[in-house]
Amino acid sequence: MGIVLVEICDGNLMTEVDLEGIIESEYPEADVIENTCLNQCGMCAVRPFALVNNRRIFGKTPEQCVEKIKKAIDEELAAFNDF
Repeated sequence: MGIVLVEICDGNLMTEVDLEGIIESEYPEADVIENTCLNQCGMCAVRPFALVNNRRIFGKTPEQCVEKIKKAIDEELAAFNDF
């Protein structure tokens, strides 16, 4: 398992993009997991979102959410590398 865990719901708009391919090719330290439900009750139907190390990341579009996910991963890796 990677240092950064990105989770998406299989009912989420994020399934429109190849998040696993995008993230795992750019960030070998990250793992993307698609779950049947993240227990966030309805958020997956409202807007694209993911959990990055249990922190909710939202976007207006799947593409915007991907960019925010990348930024969150960069922040997580920076914090990890500071130790």
